[in-house]
Amino acid sequence: MPTYVALLDWTDQGVRDFKDSVDRYEAAQKSYESLGVRFTNVWWTLGTHDLVATVEAPDDETLAAALLSTAGQGNIRTTTLRAFTQEEMRSVIGKV
Repeated sequence: MPTYVALLDWTDQGVRDFKDSVDRYEAAQKSYESLGVRFTNVWWTLGTHDLVATVEAPDDETLAAALLSTAGQGNIRTTTLRAFTQEEMRSVIGKV
């Protein structure tokens, strides 16, 4: 299953409601299950981004839908990176 790295940044609204951050994560995790999207790790971070998560999803479109549904609530903005395992990268290189 494809893996992604999601960089999440709180909006002004998200910062105001920071005390609900863990609850919002757990709610997102539960709602994503029906789409086949699964957080494999999540970290609240210091620095450029407020959270960093690794996520598995069936495809780009499904993950985009999941993240848009969450971002639409107004608490976060996301930047998403497709991540490749060692084996996947060998396959990519093999196509060159």
